[in-house]
Amino acid sequence: MSITVIVEGKNDRSKLRRVLDDEVRILCTFGTPNSARLESLYKEAKDDEVYLFLDNDSSGRKIRALLSDLFPDADHIYTRRGYAGVEGTPDEYVVQQLEKTDLDAFILYPEEMLRAQSESEKESRRAALDGRTKRSQ
Repeated sequence: MSITVIVEGKNDRSKLRRVLDDEVRILCTFGTPNSARLESLYKEAKDDEVYLFLDNDSSGRKIRALLSDLFPDADHIYTRRGYAGVEGTPDEYVVQQLEKTDLDAFILYPEEMLRAQSESEKESRRAALDGRTKRSQ
């Protein structure tokens, strides 16, 4: 089964494309979809596992409601209030949200996140070693 994530606009799609494998199809509503666009989205994704990742504003909530009726089994991914939509959400938060879904196998971790993770892993190991050294003294 194919996987499709539906977002509002091309900037949202670009944001997700940076952190999701090309196997995941990303479709855009291009704003509040009219009936023709809804029909087109349905035809494209009706047999897919669908995820809705929309802005946390009035427009995004309206679009989410329309798409929820069209794809009642869709999984919902949310961005935090205060972020400037999906496109303005930090990559780290987007990845955290994607990790909560079944999409974790398709995540392309940004390099800076991997560096930060490996740095924090090093710090954790150092702290653990320091703790053992102090206990043995």
